[in-house]
Amino acid sequence: MSDLTYETVARFAQQGGLIYFSAIFACGVAYALWPRNGAAFKRLASLPLQDNEAPDVEA
Repeated sequence: MSDLTYETVARFAQQGGLIYFSAIFACGVAYALWPRNGAAFKRLASLPLQDNEAPDVEA
C-alpha cells in the first residue's frame, strides 16, 4: 500500500535530526562568537572569581 518502511522512516528521522541539531549548534556558536556579545561573556566568565559576598558575621 505504501512504500514507507521502518528503514525509510528511520533514515529520514536520522538525517532530519542531524540537520536540525547541526543548525542549532551553528546558531549557538554564532551567538557565542558574535562580537556584540563578547563583553558580556567576558564579564560572566570572571564572575565566579569575584569576592562580592558579605563577610560572615559571628554571632
